[in-house]
Amino acid sequence: MSLVAQVKEATAKAIEQVYQVSANANDVLVNQTKPEFEGDYTVVLFALIKQLRKAPEQIGQELGEYLVNNNKELFTAFNVIKGFLNLTVADNFYTDFLSKDYNNAYLGHSPKSSTKVMVEYSSPNTNKPLHLGHLRNNFLGWSVAEILKATGNEVMKTCIVNDRGIHICKSMIAWQLFGNGETPESRGMKGDHFVGDYYVRCENQIKAEASTISQKISNKDFTDFKEIDKQKVNQLVEKINAIGENGKNEKDKEKKAKLEDELKDLIRANTPIMKKTQQMLVDWEAGKPEVMELWNKMNGWVYEGFDETYKRIGSDFDKTYYESQTYLLGRQFVEQGLEQGVFFRKDDGSVWIDLTADGLDEKLVLRKDGTSVYITQDLGLADQKYNEFPYDQSVYVIGDEQNYHMKVLKLILQKLGKPYADGIYHLSYGMVELPSGRMKSREGTVVDADDLVDEMVAIAAKHTQESGKVKDFNEEELKELYDIIGLGALKFFLLRVDPKKKMVFNPEESIDFHGFTGPFVQYTHARIKSILRKAEPISNAPISFNGLMKLEKELLLLLEQFGTVVKEAAEEHNPSVIAVYAFNVAKTFNTFYTEHSVMNAESEEKKALRLQLCQLTATTIKNSMALLGIRVPERM
Repeated sequence: MSLVAQVKEATAKAIEQVYQVSANANDVLVNQTKPEFEGDYTVVLFALIKQLRKAPEQIGQELGEYLVNNNKELFTAFNVIKGFLNLTVADNFYTDFLSKDYNNAYLGHSPKSSTKVMVEYSSPNTNKPLHLGHLRNNFLGWSVAEILKATGNEVMKTCIVNDRGIHICKSMIAWQLFGNGETPESRGMKGDHFVGDYYVRCENQIKAEASTISQKISNKDFTDFKEIDKQKVNQLVEKINAIGENGKNEKDKEKKAKLEDELKDLIRANTPIMKKTQQMLVDWEAGKPEVMELWNKMNGWVYEGFDETYKRIGSDFDKTYYESQTYLLGRQFVEQGLEQGVFFRKDDGSVWIDLTADGLDEKLVLRKDGTSVYITQDLGLADQKYNEFPYDQSVYVIGDEQNYHMKVLKLILQKLGKPYADGIYHLSYGMVELPSGRMKSREGTVVDADDLVDEMVAIAAKHTQESGKVKDFNEEELKELYDIIGLGALKFFLLRVDPKKKMVFNPEESIDFHGFTGPFVQYTHARIKSILRKAEPISNAPISFNGLMKLEKELLLLLEQFGTVVKEAAEEHNPSVIAVYAFNVAKTFNTFYTEHSVMNAESEEKKALRLQLCQLTATTIKNSMALLGIRVPERM
C-alpha cells in the first residue's frame, strides 16, 4: 500500500475514533505538503467542518494528536495551518521502504489482474511513409499500452492499416504512368518513401492539369466536364463572379471561399489523371487481376518500409488489421438496427441514425446504393475485435479531428446494446506542428519519420561531441549512444505534453542536457551509474543512522510515489504524467547530489544509505523511462 493510501486510511480511522462518525478513506483529501511548510503530507480539513461542526484548527489539532500518538511507526509530528493538517512521516518508514525496494527491478509494477484492454494506434495509409504525426500517435499508443500492462492489465496492441481507397490509387496510377518499371531497389529507397514520392507526383500532376482546366474555364471552355458537371461549373462561376472581387462583407467573403473550394474540388475530380485514378478504384473494388497485382506489389514495398521504421522507433503490434479486409464489415448491424428501431431508412433507400437527442445530428450508416461508410466499417471491426479478444476496454489512439466520429461510434454501439460499447475509449490527442506551421501531405511538406529520427540522432551526436565526455567510447558504442539519446529526446519531447494539447516540435530544443528533456533524465541515470561503478557492492544489511537529511527525505518521498504515479498515468491514459515525474526525480537527485557526497559521506552508515538511494533512483528512472519507450545509457 502506498504511503498516501496509508495516510488516508489512518486519517479515516482517526475520524471514526475521535468523533464516532463513519469515514471513508477514499473521501480523505491528501496532498504533498508545500515546501514552505513543515511536514510531508497534508490532510485537507474543509470537507469535515460541516459534518463535525468544529473549526478547522480544532479538527486538525485533535486529529493530529490522535494520529501521532496512535501511529508512532508512521507519524512523528504534526502542525495545523488554517484548514490544513501537515503530517511528518517517520524516517524509519522511508528507510524501510529503501531497504526493501532499492534493488527491485519490478518497481512501479502492479500484480496481474483479469482486466483486458485493447489499444489501437498508428493507423498509417499505404500511400506514404510514416510522418511526425504518426510518431506522436505511435509513441502515445505504445506507451499507454505499456503503462496499462504495468498496472496489471492484459493488453493487446493493434493497428489498422488504411490500405484501400482513392489515396492508394493515386500512388498506383502515378507509378503506372511515370514509373517506367522502377522499384525501391533500383532507386535505392525505402519502399514507403518510394511509394510516397509517387503520391506527391500524382498530386503535382493534378495541380498542373487543374491549372490548365481553370484557364479553359476562364475562356468559357467546359469541354473537360460531363454535361451534368458543365452546368455545375457554370453555376459556380456565375455565383463567384456575382459576389465580385472582394465581396461586400465577411459573409460574402465566406460564401465566396466555399464556392471557390467547391469549384476547385470539381476541377480536381475532372482532371485526366483523377479520372484514371477513380477508374482504378472501381477496378480494384471489382477485383480486376492486373490492378490487384499492382496493389499487392506496391503495398508490399510500403510494408517493408513500415516494418523498418517500426523496428527503429521501437513500436510493435500483437495484431494488424487491414481496411481492405474490414471495409465490408458492419453491414449486418444495419438490418439489426432497423429491426430495433435504432436506425431508419429514408425514401432514397439510405439508412440513418438520429442522434439529435444526444446533442449530435443525423448520421448516415448505409448509402442508398447499399455501400458502407466509415462508421459502418468501424462498427463491424469493433465487433470483430471483441470476438477475438473480449476486452473490458478498447482504446482508440486517434487525433482530435475524429472526436465527433468516435462519439458517434460509441453511441451507436450503446444503442445497439453491444456488451463492449461502454468500454470504447477515445484517446484524443492534438496535432503536432513545426515552428514553420502545419504539415500537408498533398504538398509534400510532411516531415518523414525516418528523416526526423536521422536528424535527431545527428543533433545528439553534435551535442554529445561538444561535451567532450565520450573520448573513451569506440565507434560502435558511440553509434548506439547517439541513437539512444536522439530517439529518447524525440520520444520524451512528444510524450511530455498532455495528449489533449496541440504542440509545436522543435528538434534543437528537445536535446538540451539541462532542460525538461529526455537527455537530461538520461544523463542523470548515467551519472548515478558512474557513482555506483566506483562503489563496492551495496550491502543488504539493515542501515542504522542518526536521521534523514532534508534532501535525502525529499528524494525518498518522491521515489515512494512511483507506483501511484504509474496508476494515475494508466487511469488518465496519459504518459506525460510519467515524463513529468521522471524529470522531477532526476532534478531532485541532482539537487541532492550537489549538496551531499555519496562516496565521501559523513559516515559509513550514511554512505551505505546513499548508495541504496542512488540505486533506487536509477531503477526508478530506468523503469519510468522504459514505460515511455526510452532507453537510458549506463554512461554518457
